[in-house]
Amino acid sequence: MILKTFGWSFAITALGLAFAAWQWGWEAFGIVLILSILEISLSFDNAVVNAGILKKMNAFWQKIFLTIGILIAVFGMRLVFPVAIVAISAQVGPIEAVELALDNPDKYESLVTDAHPAIAAFGGMFLLMIFLDFILEERDIKWLSWLERPLAKLGKVDMLSVCIALIILLVTAMTFATHAHTSTGYEDKSATVLLSGVAGLITYLVVNGLSSYFENKLEEEEEREQEEEEKAKAEGKQVSAVGLAGKAAFFLFLYLEVLDASFSFDGVIGAFAITNHIFWMALGLGIGAMYVRSLTVYLVRQGTLDDYVYLEHGAHYAIGALAGILLITIEHQISEFITGLIGVVLIAASFWSSVVRNKRVESEGDEDSEDKATVAV
Repeated sequence: MILKTFGWSFAITALGLAFAAWQWGWEAFGIVLILSILEISLSFDNAVVNAGILKKMNAFWQKIFLTIGILIAVFGMRLVFPVAIVAISAQVGPIEAVELALDNPDKYESLVTDAHPAIAAFGGMFLLMIFLDFILEERDIKWLSWLERPLAKLGKVDMLSVCIALIILLVTAMTFATHAHTSTGYEDKSATVLLSGVAGLITYLVVNGLSSYFENKLEEEEEREQEEEEKAKAEGKQVSAVGLAGKAAFFLFLYLEVLDASFSFDGVIGAFAITNHIFWMALGLGIGAMYVRSLTVYLVRQGTLDDYVYLEHGAHYAIGALAGILLITIEHQISEFITGLIGVVLIAASFWSSVVRNKRVESEGDEDSEDKATVAV
């Protein structure tokens, strides 16, 4: 079952890592591996959400999402989007950006270094909003309860996450951005950082808004379908639900695509904190995206991976760490391995905590069963 579901992902992982080592050496191998692990971890909650929605769709729409949808996710978000970010930030055409990366890596590195303050501010604010909206929301399951409980209470204040993000952006612009690292030394990039940071914040709000819009449309279609079925039953008639199911499935597909794109942002933006090499980035994130598909299929068929309840927390803490690192790298250089390992350690810790919790719950369940048996005797 595991091999059948994850076979393609395993194969692409082996080929991708072998190609990275052959083409660019062991440094590329390590970075691609870290990016793959990071993308898989950050997209775990994406797979859980996808699986929950895919269960409502018929076989045709499931196949559409898992084929066309994965092409959009891998080639659109993980390959085209990083190139677009570099092209816009460095003010060059996308084809020119790719050609420079291939033919003139020194010039490309210089352009990306000059564009890094803008990329870091945009990405840092986007990732920070994801983290803040998660940590400020009241949740039944808490990992670090000593921290999450008081923050959830503060989160009841409207627009608090936006206010905190803007304050952090202003502080960043007045500190790190005044001595931003560029190819020619240190320059004042305060205005660039402010503009890019606001753009990142707006992008998050727009993507979040689109997700909410399609989610609402989906709920409307489901309610409409239910009312039609109840009306038909009351009149003793049989109504064909093909049209309504098709409409609902279409909104499901659109909702999933927007949701998948929004989940992809954190991996792509976070990757810039680890490397500026668009081919290493695309390869690592592409490998990770394949596992998202496999995890989604596995969850639909088995529904067991969501038992690791703290993984979502670990992924979001990793996002918060990446956001902070991106903002710091506007002035200071941080090793990509340190950046990548911080995220991997946080996610590994949340996974281990989930395993320990599951064992404790199972043990408590066994003790309860023994107590009941003793009382019965």
